[in-house]
Amino acid sequence: MHCPSILKWIAGGSRPSAGVKTESKTNLTDSVYCLGVKNSKRDPKTAVFFAEMDVTTSLKSLLLAARQYKNNKNSLNSSQLQKQIEDVSSLRCSSLLTSGQVLPSECLSGLLEVAGDPNTSHALTGAILSLLAQLASDDESRETLHSSYNIVGTLAAIVHWNRATPEEPVVLQCLQVLQRLTYNVRILHCASHVDELLSFLMLNIQSNNDDITKPCLGLMANLCRHNLSVQAQIKSQGNVKAFYRALINFLGHNCLTVVVFALSILSSLTLNEEVGQKLFNAKNIHQTFQLIFNITVNGDGTLTRNYAVDLLVDLLKNPKIADYLTNYKHLPVCLNEVVSLLHGKDPDTAVKVLELLVSLCSVPALRRLICEMVLRPVALRLHPGVRSGAQTRGSEPCLDLLQWATGPLQGPEQCTLQALSLLTELFEEAIDSSLSDLAQSFVELLLPALQGLLQAPDPSEGEQLLKRHCIRAGRAVDLLLDIHTHISHHYFKDFLKTLVSQYISSELCMLQVELLLSNTQDYISSNGSGSDSQLSQMCSETVLKTLELMSQLKQHVADMETCFYRILQDQRMVVPLSLALTSNLRERVQTALRILFEAAPLPDFPAVILGESIAASNAYRQKEPELVVRGSTIQEDGVTYGKSFPLSITGPCSPSRQNIDSLIEKLQTSMQLQEPMKDVHMSEIIDIYEQKISALASKEGRLQDLLEAKALALSQADRLIAQYRCQRAQAEAEARKLASLLKETERRKEELQAELSEQVLEVEKLKTDSQQLLQHNSKLQAVSDEHHNLKGTYNQLLSRYNKNEGMLKELQAAHISLTQQAEGLRKSNEALKMQQERLSAELIQKEQQVTALEETVQEKRSIIAGLQAEVKKQEEQASEMEESTNLLKKELTKTEQARKDASIKASSLELQKTQLETKLQKKEEELSKHMQMIAMIHSLSSGKLKNDTSANLSL
Repeated sequence: MHCPSILKWIAGGSRPSAGVKTESKTNLTDSVYCLGVKNSKRDPKTAVFFAEMDVTTSLKSLLLAARQYKNNKNSLNSSQLQKQIEDVSSLRCSSLLTSGQVLPSECLSGLLEVAGDPNTSHALTGAILSLLAQLASDDESRETLHSSYNIVGTLAAIVHWNRATPEEPVVLQCLQVLQRLTYNVRILHCASHVDELLSFLMLNIQSNNDDITKPCLGLMANLCRHNLSVQAQIKSQGNVKAFYRALINFLGHNCLTVVVFALSILSSLTLNEEVGQKLFNAKNIHQTFQLIFNITVNGDGTLTRNYAVDLLVDLLKNPKIADYLTNYKHLPVCLNEVVSLLHGKDPDTAVKVLELLVSLCSVPALRRLICEMVLRPVALRLHPGVRSGAQTRGSEPCLDLLQWATGPLQGPEQCTLQALSLLTELFEEAIDSSLSDLAQSFVELLLPALQGLLQAPDPSEGEQLLKRHCIRAGRAVDLLLDIHTHISHHYFKDFLKTLVSQYISSELCMLQVELLLSNTQDYISSNGSGSDSQLSQMCSETVLKTLELMSQLKQHVADMETCFYRILQDQRMVVPLSLALTSNLRERVQTALRILFEAAPLPDFPAVILGESIAASNAYRQKEPELVVRGSTIQEDGVTYGKSFPLSITGPCSPSRQNIDSLIEKLQTSMQLQEPMKDVHMSEIIDIYEQKISALASKEGRLQDLLEAKALALSQADRLIAQYRCQRAQAEAEARKLASLLKETERRKEELQAELSEQVLEVEKLKTDSQQLLQHNSKLQAVSDEHHNLKGTYNQLLSRYNKNEGMLKELQAAHISLTQQAEGLRKSNEALKMQQERLSAELIQKEQQVTALEETVQEKRSIIAGLQAEVKKQEEQASEMEESTNLLKKELTKTEQARKDASIKASSLELQKTQLETKLQKKEEELSKHMQMIAMIHSLSSGKLKNDTSANLSL
């Protein structure tokens, strides 16, 4: 099994052993990683190890993909690099840049080089920008990006290359990353492409595109703030007046973020000019105050609140505007609502609120007002104009302020520091004014909080937490010194000193000093790395502040004096005193002198070592420029990129120090074993050994100096490597640009040569053509004469043609009118035909009705004939019956009645007959009328047809 070698290769960067096949590297890594995931729940250290292994593996894959892309810039390598970038982004490792490792630095340098190439695709550039936005999530990472990489120049170059298409997503993304990186950071005007970036921002701020205007305003506000060179560059532009007008127009925008950005830029550029005096005068400044307080209290997003607070902080530096704010009538209400934001808000909001309150405390009248609002209980500080909802919101501001000041060490650092600064301001105001009755209760609440801040953390938690503890402890000690200084002249000083002595014990101070002294190095050793130097400076400064506090409390706290003098005689105190006495800060030198004044009379104070340390520091400071110059002359051949060489500085465990310690040990043991007798040769032996020891010590000192010089040279070489990488990236970009220009020029030259040869051939052809044209010219002259003759003939024909054309137009008009008439006649003929057909159908129906009536009349006639015959028969029967009347008298009446009935029927039939005859006559009259109409229609139709034929013949 070769898993240990594979793990070593993955985690540390070394190659696997020769017995491991590289083909099975991935499978073994996956199996080991899966095994670690399974066991991570049982062992947290295993989980951390495999998480770090995953990050390292991803970074190595990313570095490999970046190198492959730089060697061959095709679409496959581009997509592979983009995928690796997305994988690293998904790990959410924001502390990669602050870890001090070489692998993340190489990956980021390679990605910046890829992003700085104008030929890189927008998709790949966008992925790199997303990773940069994720890495720049905290202040430490942003500081590392600015100090170690040319991040602003690269991003400004991306914007410059895409200036023709500002609406592209990659430009907006680049502007957003730049806005995040440049917030509260002063950018040097001499950085690459900054001038082009400023011109781009000024141009697009004056455009009408809201999508690009907002990020441009935010970035411009960052660049202009506290940067005189950028402000001078903007004011020197020719379109600065139009730029001012555009910014003033933004003050009426419906987005509060845009308004705050515009105000911030105007305050940076015009606050001390005539435009700024008109803009921020007594009439307009109250609206600005109201806007800033509304955004701070009600909030329009964290970004808008941050810029609004920064704007007010900058405006307060102007005495006239500070006076305007003091006389602002809604100030108590606004301040009360701002103070109430300390309760229940997120750390980002709390930081800006505390920063605003600390800035307001720079104005004496405002500091008193804030002190009353924070320290006085709510029931005693009701103002007539303050709303009850704002008064009762949350808890006491003093408790909220203490809570932010005593947050956990892993929490937001700026909250604690700003809260301690505000507590210092409030205590000074309370103790020096009529609010001194609140100082006692205030100190009773404050001292337990400061005691918690001085508790030493676990040294195994890491260097970063130790740095945070140094900063917090230094601020806390400053506050304690301030309290002790002010209460020394107060009427209840004895009570307050007793209270201080209850919480600040000698054990607490001793633990604090021991922790800090164990992490201090002298100036020469600490310059081997930037992080060690910074930590050593912090620890030394905090140690001296703690000693000064112990010096003031030594008469009031038990065992404090003993501990104080014991620490002063410790040889480790040489480093803090040496660093402070050789510092360029006045306060540190004065503090060190006060401590030195206390320590100098002590018998075991290492004054000689302190002098030697100060002399060595001064000598090293004089040699440092020379070493920098020497380091800058390192040739490119001697620099190995992508490697990290650990510096083995000689310390207490170095070989020479071990030899000297063993030699001293042997001398001491030999002296203890021997009998106490006077040996004449012992002093000579001791002198010899002392000479050897001094020779070895001097040799060790020289080696130490050489090693430290080498360490400095290596650090300078590392910085030069980083600078060289940036310069190389820029040079490669310029070389690529020049190569493309050269290629384009060569191609253009070839095209021009081809065109020139074509032109020469064309000139020769033109010469031959001109000779032919001269010969042809004579022929054309004859043709011209003939043309003149034909032209006269043509004019005659043209006049005839014009006349004929006029006649043709008249005939066409007549034809059109006749055509319209014919069309009307055709339509009327069709209507008459339709009417004729309809009348014919009706006539047929009438004829059918007449035939039916004739048949009915014939039937009636036959019925009448039958009835007449019957009447005759009845008459014959009557005659016969008359003859037999005698016999049929009884039946006579019946017969008479039948006769009467028959006569009645005959009369009715006659009536019907007359009616039918009248109807028949009417029908015959109607039929005759219809026949006449049909004849008329036939005659009309025949006449129209004759007219149509005659009209056609006339046409």
